[in-house]
Amino acid sequence: MADHGLDILVELAAAIASRKGASPEESYTAKLLSQGVEKCAKKLGEEAVEAALAAVLGDKKHIAAESADLLYHLLVLLEATGVRLSDVMDELQRRQGVSGIAEKAARPKV
Repeated sequence: MADHGLDILVELAAAIASRKGASPEESYTAKLLSQGVEKCAKKLGEEAVEAALAAVLGDKKHIAAESADLLYHLLVLLEATGVRLSDVMDELQRRQGVSGIAEKAARPKV
């Protein structure tokens, strides 16, 4: 299941990348990307709030649907910023087995 899920994310990231040059009138992804990082970030935030609200309501199908939207918009934002999904996966792997409290404490202060 985990490998299948990663495959889907990799395929979706590739589809998003391929639509970058498409017509914004014909592709929602191209439209988002053409509007820049700020718009992509705003949409990601909106989807995160919708996923959180669905969680509060406790409707599992709604949570799954909003989570799918959230993952899609995260991948769009990654494409808009030039960050590869593999970079995110590498960071997750780096954190594996490290206490969340310790990992957070080790982050540079911004």
